[in-house]
Amino acid sequence: MNIIETSLPGVLILEPRRFGDARGFFEETWNRRTMAAAGLDHDFVQDNHSLSMQAGTLRGLHFQAPPYAQAKLVRCGRGVLFDVAVDIRKGSPAYGQWVGVELSFENGRQLLIPEGFAHGFATRVPETEITYKCSAFYAPEADGGVHWDSCGIAWDLSGDPVLSDKDRTAPRLEEFDSPFTWEAP
Repeated sequence: MNIIETSLPGVLILEPRRFGDARGFFEETWNRRTMAAAGLDHDFVQDNHSLSMQAGTLRGLHFQAPPYAQAKLVRCGRGVLFDVAVDIRKGSPAYGQWVGVELSFENGRQLLIPEGFAHGFATRVPETEITYKCSAFYAPEADGGVHWDSCGIAWDLSGDPVLSDKDRTAPRLEEFDSPFTWEAP
């Protein structure tokens, strides 16, 4: 497993090794021992799977507030998406900064997003599937969001995004009172 640091501390790109032949490929997408050896100790308790039928579908920016905050390990099962993490920890030197990575079935990359970051993605092609592991169970009362276009993210959309009502009406970053607080290492 190749682990690549991003400009946001704790947000990592994971590149699992693929073993291919004429039949296709095999890759190990998660291994607790491998991650622990790399200093990553997440206890994932829930897997989610989402299908977006149209290119330009944008979901996010979402998070769960403490005490139900979630770390996520995100990958693309089919298609292509642009996956984004935004630092929403009050007092963080990187507050409001974002990092985006193209995840696709072909490249096999994954994005590890720690607690205290909002997550979102935009699909690049029709019928794109995203799967992700979460370190806490979904709790509707802890569900939150930040408006998708309030963080300066270069989504690179060819038109207006396909949005849910929830995402369309989420508070803008400058109006948002984050439930997360940054703690110096």
